Amino acid sequence: MSDRSMSDWKSLEVFGLAKAEKQAWLLGELNRLTQHHQAHCVPYANLLSGQGQQAGVAESLDTVPFVAARLFKMLRLSSTLPDNVFKTLTSSGTTSQVKSQIVLDRDTAAMQSKVLVSLLSSFTGKARRPMLIIDHDGLTGDKAGFSARGAGVQGLSFLGRDHTYALNADMRPNWLAIDEFMAKYANEPVLIFGFTFMVWQHFIQPLIASGRSNQLPQALLFHSGGWKKLLDQAVSNDTFKTTVRQALGEQVAIHNFYGMVEQIGSVFLECEQGHLHAPSYADVIFRDPETLAEQQVGEIGLIQVLSFIPSSYPGHSILTEDLGRLLGEDNCPCGRKGRYFEVLGRLPKTEMRGCSDVF
Repeated sequence: MSDRSMSDWKSLEVFGLAKAEKQAWLLGELNRLTQHHQAHCVPYANLLSGQGQQAGVAESLDTVPFVAARLFKMLRLSSTLPDNVFKTLTSSGTTSQVKSQIVLDRDTAAMQSKVLVSLLSSFTGKARRPMLIIDHDGLTGDKAGFSARGAGVQGLSFLGRDHTYALNADMRPNWLAIDEFMAKYANEPVLIFGFTFMVWQHFIQPLIASGRSNQLPQALLFHSGGWKKLLDQAVSNDTFKTTVRQALGEQVAIHNFYGMVEQIGSVFLECEQGHLHAPSYADVIFRDPETLAEQQVGEIGLIQVLSFIPSSYPGHSILTEDLGRLLGEDNCPCGRKGRYFEVLGRLPKTEMRGCSDVF
């Protein structure tokens, strides 16, 4: 499976496939992955059997078998031999929560990195920018296993150079490092990455309070995750962007992205119109929380994510516990092809328990 379409995906324009072309290419990849995981992961094969599904015969993207995201919290799902495990990723969460375990071999980990760089560099350009990471430098120390945060930082690090960590281990700003970075790169394009709540709480707010404003006017900020904490504080996406530009510079480019540890590499980037986009190598489907029927444009549903990447674990088609809404396909004013959508939040816990009974 390691060389399946390695040349194919590289030849695709990141956001260039219209609906018919994309379905033809992605469906073939997903059907092959379904067959692969059925043959190499017994629990996944049992799941298909229990649902009466036959692997690899889906005729459209919405009929590709999916697994519930929470299954990765209950089972260690692996389609690779124990000796081939390169690292295990774990989802974010408090110590009291059971975390997802995502098993990676070297081929899958390498593919994740390459696809992620391809996706993000369509926004940053090919040149590596000086990079300010809104986290501390001890985060990626364990090479055998990463948290979702560590995996995110490592994945995006490939886009940058002169990596500078903005925080100390106690999550307070490292002003010496921040000031040196700002002084050195005040007039250059730079890349900033952090998880949304951390960017807001531990970088932007202290930056404004300290009076260090408008010192990185050519920055591009990628951020993801942690929206619930901000929404609890009545901080909307628009408020977030306005405040970041007040702190860093009015022309700063800001792009949120939607992703998860269960499908590292396949992220859905926010365009200049504020819409999240599915790239050529991934897609989204929205399903009614009660019936799991596919929802149409404008209808709220559970988000199902599809990706051609995962070969070491059966994560190519996952039904999340996030709610969203499809906004359109192939017609976003930004010019990018593919489906574009918005994320509305998590399914309430009481509904989550009911929905999980389906699986």
